[in-house]
Amino acid sequence: MIHEWQVLTTMTEGKPLRVLKVLVPETSIQIEGEFVLPALAQLSVEDQLFAAVFLKTHGSIKQMEKVFGISYPTVKNRLNRIAGKLDLVHVDVEIEETETDKSDRLNILDKLESGEISVEDALKGLE
Repeated sequence: MIHEWQVLTTMTEGKPLRVLKVLVPETSIQIEGEFVLPALAQLSVEDQLFAAVFLKTHGSIKQMEKVFGISYPTVKNRLNRIAGKLDLVHVDVEIEETETDKSDRLNILDKLESGEISVEDALKGLE
């Protein structure tokens, strides 16, 4: 089922757009002006779908891997990219990570992606 927002997003090719009129069907109230779409509505159709599936799976990266047939690092990278576009809230998470810690984490993710270790082993290693 194709929704109007999908058609609109495809037509605009991801370019910014402004809404000039809003209609509340139940009351027939119309508001005219220039409105900016919310950040979520400004995402591409693919990113909106990815975010929706993430919410439907309650944030389970394991489920995201199955649904989209992609690896853990790919899911994380895509979520990070989408989050970067959604400057809705600022979350200040300070984690002091040494280069060794970063290298160890990347090594674990590489082993997970290549199938050398299980998701459970990777999670234990990333704790």
